[in-house]
Amino acid sequence: MNHNLLRTIAKFSIWEAVRDKFLLFIFGGVAALFLMALFIGELAITEGAMTQAAILASALRLFSVFTIGLFVITSMIREFNDKGFELILSHPVPRSSYYFGKFIGYSVIALIVVTMIAACLCLFAPASMVFLWSLSLFCELLIIIALSLLCLFSFSSITISFSVVIAFYILSRSIEAIQLISNSPILALGSISHKFMNGLLEAIAYLVPDLYKFTQTEWLIYEVDVIAEMGIVLGQTIIYIVFISSIALFDLYRKEL
Repeated sequence: MNHNLLRTIAKFSIWEAVRDKFLLFIFGGVAALFLMALFIGELAITEGAMTQAAILASALRLFSVFTIGLFVITSMIREFNDKGFELILSHPVPRSSYYFGKFIGYSVIALIVVTMIAACLCLFAPASMVFLWSLSLFCELLIIIALSLLCLFSFSSITISFSVVIAFYILSRSIEAIQLISNSPILALGSISHKFMNGLLEAIAYLVPDLYKFTQTEWLIYEVDVIAEMGIVLGQTIIYIVFISSIALFDLYRKEL
């Protein structure tokens, strides 16, 4: 794989974020959410700092996931429409180099976003816990980036691709709660329909990553053992990035210019 080519494609993706003022938009969004957390914390009767950390962390996580996913999708769509994709691949460029160059470029952008968020959260929580929380958020964003690229190669539509990414994210974050509800004793556990739905939920739980174990707000508030959780986070991140990237490369190689 040509490393110079990877760097060139990655730099172009980063430059696009700077040119489109995406990073400036992220900075403004983080600042606005920071001010909102300060205001809400002042209204809290007790544990104002903990309330501020919890609200700010939750809001920043959702903000980063939605904005990074949408940026990747719109950036790639623009490149498809401007024929930049065809122009690059009309040269003797391996499609894998194109994919990984894009993935690395968007990953660097995600790292910059996470750094902004971590600097903000350090005002409310211990730096060591913020580092682990931010590392988990970065892993979460890597999965979102890989999934966004896959959806673009498969659907070539902003609406469909972004909808799939958000649906995947919400399902992955809430699958544990859905399973707990399905096993509620007030339900007819022995019915055929319940067994079918329970089996379907089990199958979905095996397919999607356990994002509910990622980037937990309680890490910033309570004294919890995060090291064991981080092993799960890093392991699942590697597995799902490899899995999603393999499917994306398969779609990319079969795409006709």
